[in-house]
Formats: sequence, structure tokens, C-alpha cells
Amino acid sequence: MSTTCPAKGTAPPASVPLPWSGLLALSTAAFTAVLTELLPAGLLPRMAPDLGVSEARIGFLVTGYALASFACAIPLTALLRGLPRRPVLVGALLGFAVSNAVVAVSSSYALTFGARLVAGGMGGTLWAMLAGYAARMVPAERRGRAIAIVLAGITLALALGVPAGTALAGTVGWRTAFGLLSVLAVLLVGWVRWRVPGFPGETSHSRVPLARVAVLPGIPAVLSVTLFLLVGHQVMYTYVAPFAAHAGFGRTGLVLLVFGAATVVGIWITGVLVDRHLRPTLVGALALCAAVMLALGLAAGVPGVLLVSVALWGVAFGGAPTLIQTALIDASGPERADVATSLQTTVYNAGIAVGSLTGGLALDGWGAGALPWTALPLVAVALGVVTVARKAFPATRR
Repeated sequence: MSTTCPAKGTAPPASVPLPWSGLLALSTAAFTAVLTELLPAGLLPRMAPDLGVSEARIGFLVTGYALASFACAIPLTALLRGLPRRPVLVGALLGFAVSNAVVAVSSSYALTFGARLVAGGMGGTLWAMLAGYAARMVPAERRGRAIAIVLAGITLALALGVPAGTALAGTVGWRTAFGLLSVLAVLLVGWVRWRVPGFPGETSHSRVPLARVAVLPGIPAVLSVTLFLLVGHQVMYTYVAPFAAHAGFGRTGLVLLVFGAATVVGIWITGVLVDRHLRPTLVGALALCAAVMLALGLAAGVPGVLLVSVALWGVAFGGAPTLIQTALIDASGPERADVATSLQTTVYNAGIAVGSLTGGLALDGWGAGALPWTALPLVAVALGVVTVARKAFPATRR
């Protein structure tokens, strides 16, 4: 079939059925990665006594994962770019399986932390290849939908996976929860080998230097917004359990469920507005995030304020990454989108690591009540950059 004009009697590319089973396998891989990364955030009070450390140090398990992902994403991706894609994907999933199994049985904080570093390295490798893998599985005309299906695993993990994992851990124990996550990764390996096609690695002459993309007009501004938003967000999200207890609401699972469900609403609103109103929508989302942090700092203990604020936080944050990544790809151009996205993945994980570390220091030093006041100025900086950098975040998309 011609790529420009289908032959008579041949279905156009848009009517070719999507490879749903393979795309859903990749979406489940995204789900597994997010759940592996963030599950400790909902289990701080349960994991801390068993490992003999403070809740803040359990929060550093998220920090360690993100640091490893940050450090490994670019070098591992560069090292593995020439290898066939499916074995690399399978290797990353097996790394998740081993890491989560070690966490499930370990009684040593040091060993647990080491296992989290391994998982972080696997996560950096996985995120660098998922979107590109989905794009290669379908005709060019259907790449957007394929990538959306794969990345929906992130939303599902935030909306259902983390709160469900937290609730499950309350019933069967946190070790069993990590054990089941390990089993899921093993089953996913079989699914990937069965339904996800194999592709060759990149040839050396087709690779675009990272440094050239990083300095394109608009890219530094977009990456800085990514960093400051993620640091501010993670200050609160990693330590939502002790903050909820500080506010007099000990049901962490419900708080996470409200947040996750609200992110779905945020993504839907963003999908409606992003193409025509990127800048005002992003300004509104960041302003809402800042207002939520202010409300949590002033009145989280007032009945209803916590859950309402968390819901609004979820709506605002749910759409922000899509808006920021759209601006990133507009600035880089579609031919450089994969390289630009790998840079953003590194910055994203740096934000998670710095946010988790900053939140832990604030929690240990000043208590849970200081968390929203620590997050507020960081979100405000992200809002300020979007307000000033009009070329990176235009009112009308180029």
C-alpha cells in the first residue's frame, strides 16, 4: 500500500485496526513503572517500622528511584540504542520484577534502597523507549492515538494503581503488595514477547546529538517549568500520608484515590483545550496548583478542605504534563521529538528526586505542616516562567 495514496480497494491507514493487545501491553508496562516508583509514598507508616527507619527515609526510596532514573536514562539509552528493541524492553521489565521481589523480602533498609536504585535504572530505560515503540507499531496517521493508549497507563496508575496498592497493602501487608507487583512484571514479559513486535535498533548515522536539541529556542524554558513543577508537586505527593495525618485525616488511600480520579478529569479538560488554548490553559493549571498549596497551608485541618484541595490539585496536575510536553514538541519539531522527550524524562525524574528529598528534609525539620509552604514557591516559579516565556508557550500553537 502506498504511503501517499492507497490503491483501489485497499483500506486507508486510518482504517487499519490498531494492534490493541500490543499497545495495551506497553500501557501496562507504563502502569507498572509508575506504580513501582510511587507505591512507597502511600506506605510510609507501614514500611518504616518494619525497616527500622523514619517515614522520611522511606520517602527517600522514591528519591533513590528517581535519582537512578535521572542518572541512567541518557547513558543507558545511548548504550542500548543499537540493540533490538524488544529484548531491551523485556530486560527492563525483568529488572522491575527482581527489584520488587527484593523489596518484598528485604528486612534491610540498605538492601531495599539498592533494589530501588536498580528499579530506577530500569525505569529510565523504559520511559526513553515506550512512546517511540508505540509509534513504530502503527501507520504514521495513527501514531498519536497509539501513544495516547500507551501513556494512559500513567493515568491509570495514578488514578487507581497507587490508591489500590495502598489499600491492598493495608489488607495483606506491604510486602505482599510488592510481591504481586513483581509477579505482574513477570507476566508482562510473556505478554510482550507474545504480542509486541520486535524492531531493530537505531543505526549510528540516524542519531541526533542531544546537545543540539537542548539549546533550541524554547527548550530550556520548557525544561525549567518541568523541573520546578515536579519539585513542588513531589514535595507534597511523596509525603501525603503524614500530611493527611497532620490535617486530622488518616485515610491516605482515599486521599490518593481522590487525587488520581481528579487527574483523569484534568487530562480530559486538557485534551479539549490544548490545541487552541495551550498557554492560558497551562497558566490556569499552574495557578490552580499554587492556590491549592496555599489552601493546604492555611486550612488543611478544616473539614472538607483537604479533599477538595486534593481534588483540585489532581485536576491541575493531571493536565499540566500534557500541556508542557506539547509545548516541548512544538519547540523541538516532530523530527527531534524523541530526543527532546528523553531530555524531559531526565529533568522529570530530577524533579521527583529533588522534590522527595526536599519534602523529607522539610518533614524532618519543621513537620508536615511545612510541606505546602515548601511547595508553593516552587510552583510559583514554574508559573512565572510560563508567564514570561511567551515564545516557548505561545497563546496560539505554531
